[in-house]
Amino acid sequence: MTAFSTEGQSDPTVQPVPAAVVEQVDAADVTLSNPKRAVISLGSNLGNRLETIQGAIDALEDTPGLRVKAVSPVYETEPWGVEPGSQPSYFNAVIVVKTTLPPSSLLERGQAIEEAFDRVREERWGPRTIDVDIVSYAEVVSDDPLLTLPHPRARERAFVLAPWHDVDPEAQLPGAGPVADLLAGVGRDGVLPRPDLELRLPE
Repeated sequence: MTAFSTEGQSDPTVQPVPAAVVEQVDAADVTLSNPKRAVISLGSNLGNRLETIQGAIDALEDTPGLRVKAVSPVYETEPWGVEPGSQPSYFNAVIVVKTTLPPSSLLERGQAIEEAFDRVREERWGPRTIDVDIVSYAEVVSDDPLLTLPHPRARERAFVLAPWHDVDPEAQLPGAGPVADLLAGVGRDGVLPRPDLELRLPE
């Protein structure tokens, strides 16, 4: 019998369960072995913003060794670091994934998705079709210039903290503390909930 026995698939704990107990049953997920939890921020301010973010979520779900576990509500925010009104507003969301990919491979996959959506890196803070940023990866704290973990500006960005808090109110940003406290510190100014818009959790 191989390690990939299908016996576990009849285990009732692998059936759809309320979100509150997802954490407890992840060990029974037969699609991944010893996955790590990662938080990814998605943003778009060009083209069909909602459709593009959904496309990025679906592309991540199609990545071998990765499963999308939670998708946040959509927020609309003004672009960061530029003159007001000089660019279209952003749609922002956060997803929680479980993955067996190391951080470097997850970064490569995010960049490949950005390129697939024709993101052009012409200027810092410039408009973009899609932004795929790794906010945190397990409890990793790293100052690697290629991928600093957690994301060095996550603690000051309400457009990351607000949707992250929605999907995981108890979340902690490694090295910085509870997301709820960080969000309370920066406030929600300029971050508009869009309950009229919805992203799907991939099936």
